[in-house]
Amino acid sequence: MYIPQLYQNEDLKEVREFIINNSFGILINQIDGKPWATHIPLELDKDSNGKDILYGHIAKANPQWKYFDESTTVLCIFNGPHSYVSSSWYKEEEVPTWNYIAVHIYGKLKIQDELALMASLNKLVDKYERQSENPVSLNNMSKNTLRQVKGVVGFEIEIKEIQAAYKLSQGREQDHSRIIDELKKKDTSGGNAIAGAMNKQVKKTPE
Repeated sequence: MYIPQLYQNEDLKEVREFIINNSFGILINQIDGKPWATHIPLELDKDSNGKDILYGHIAKANPQWKYFDESTTVLCIFNGPHSYVSSSWYKEEEVPTWNYIAVHIYGKLKIQDELALMASLNKLVDKYERQSENPVSLNNMSKNTLRQVKGVVGFEIEIKEIQAAYKLSQGREQDHSRIIDELKKKDTSGGNAIAGAMNKQVKKTPE
């Protein structure tokens, strides 16, 4: 994706944390020359060699998997918070804009065998059941219920490139405190999250 230098985030620790916390992504490849996208959880993990990978699964009824090819590149998109920023919050006249966080990952995909798929599904369920009052586990489910696993295709993506855009009013540092205050006043989930990200950025910037 196009990212002006000012908005590039090359802090891989921070980007990894973002992916973990915003793991409901979009998997894109091509079907007969046409882009095809599926909205699914794409979980960050490490392979047996310690390399970063993503894993996920889609329904066999989804034709996308029939075009999975280890020789071609897939794109995974992770969207974070975003918010409109009014230029009325600036000290000087300017056009309004939009602040956002987004990460694109390019990689090579391979289909998992059944054993690897089950391991991935167990990790996925355990991660999201952690905060449940009565957590469920695939280990406790009947063979009849687990037959549904036959209807999905699991995959792993070897990460080749990470592009992270953190557009947080860089270059308008003189307006940051006002922008943050106004975003908090609006009290939307996106605005509050962007205000928090901007605050974090201010703390990271050396004086």
